[in-house]
Amino acid sequence: MQAVILAAGKSTRTYPLTLTRPKPLLKVANKTLLEHNLDNLVGIVDEVIIVVGYKKNLIKKHIGNKYKNLKIRYVEQKKQLGTGNALLMVEKYIKNDFISLHGDDIYSRADFKNIIKNQYSVLSKKIRNPKSFGVIVQRNNVFLKIIEKPKESISNLANTGLYKLDKKIFSIIKKLKKSKRGEYELTDAINELGKFQKILCAQSKQWFPIGNPFDLLNADKALRENKNIIGKNAKIYSNIKDSSIGNRCIIRGMVKNSIIMDGTIINKNSVVENSVIGENVYFSGKALNAVVADNVKAKNVVVKRCKIWPNRKISNETIEHDVQ
Repeated sequence: MQAVILAAGKSTRTYPLTLTRPKPLLKVANKTLLEHNLDNLVGIVDEVIIVVGYKKNLIKKHIGNKYKNLKIRYVEQKKQLGTGNALLMVEKYIKNDFISLHGDDIYSRADFKNIIKNQYSVLSKKIRNPKSFGVIVQRNNVFLKIIEKPKESISNLANTGLYKLDKKIFSIIKKLKKSKRGEYELTDAINELGKFQKILCAQSKQWFPIGNPFDLLNADKALRENKNIIGKNAKIYSNIKDSSIGNRCIIRGMVKNSIIMDGTIINKNSVVENSVIGENVYFSGKALNAVVADNVKAKNVVVKRCKIWPNRKISNETIEHDVQ
């Protein structure tokens, strides 16, 4: 069986971290979102087709043409015309049955195994506030329709974007009209498919949607099981609690419930809490509920509830607003 990973989009909601990398290469528990999904697909599919676009060469370089025993193929979506258009790019490479998933969410191995049991299937997840997502309407586990971000509470089942499909979906996509946001939506194609094919609804065991940088912290905490993860050649000289520390980091300050990416230095007497710190950052001071992007040099600062864009140099100030 084949899997298609949609990884072409340019994610502005995860700025400033995705100004320097595509969203599927963001890390939680010291592994990229893409690698988490690939690991969970091993032994379930033989080939993975990754639809790339934004900063595509970074994905190709990081993953390569083979991942463990998975054959990897890349197909480019040259124009950002939506998820339906992205899936259409792979049509000529699809043999028959396949699964389709978003490259910027994390799905469990159990969910992959569950969804392939049926000819057609969608993966849903019970959540408290599904209005932020597309919601799935079903009856007796049979799919009826997907409604995008409904204003009224009509279902507590979020659409996770994981589907079991076959080649019939491509003829449907070709007949789609653009949505209000000017894109060809895969959800519209699923709704059309459901009018003449029985689609079953599977319940997710574990799904981590990454909509903003702080969603990384939630996924990281769960996947680490509240333990620290320390990367290769990292040097730790202080107290680390409930955090992920990347490769080649030097940590001399206190880090709590945070993600520190590769090559970053947290200086002596510094405090980083509930924050995401990018790659190759030098940080001295306090970061509280903050996001600091790659290559920032921050000396003697207090950064609260804000985001710092890449390559910025800041010193001797308290910052409570985004620095772009």
